[in-house]
Amino acid sequence: MRKETFLNSPLGLLKIVYNESALEEILFLDQVDEVRAGSVADLPPFVGQLAAELEAYFNGKLQTFSVPINLDRGTDFQRRVWQALLAIPYGKTVTYGELARSLGLSAGASRAVGNACGANPLPIIVPCHRVVAANGSLGGYSGGLWRKEGLLKVERQ
Repeated sequence: MRKETFLNSPLGLLKIVYNESALEEILFLDQVDEVRAGSVADLPPFVGQLAAELEAYFNGKLQTFSVPINLDRGTDFQRRVWQALLAIPYGKTVTYGELARSLGLSAGASRAVGNACGANPLPIIVPCHRVVAANGSLGGYSGGLWRKEGLLKVERQ
């Protein structure tokens, strides 16, 4: 059964969707009329682990998340891209074309790779923010380019 809670972050409020064993989705929320969250006692331990890991990440003290995640949703192609994103080292960036080539595709598949990045259900944890355009621009980001820039800045410090 899917449940949700909310966590504050330096980049705004995050909606956390989870099941009994793993995180399923993280959404950036710019405005929330009513935030309903269960008591901390109702949350599985990994949600508390996520809160601690996010705090450490934003303070520059964590490079790899260990909280359990569920990437079963999406197409086979999207899941391949999401797994490849997990291999991009902290503080490094790759282009959409480079990511496509790492999957055995031509650089021409960069648009499809970008679309899969945009469908990433677990931004920050699955680091789609580390993928940039070939011309050096940020490209896109489901949470907004200002958040992508903020995440990259955290990792450059």
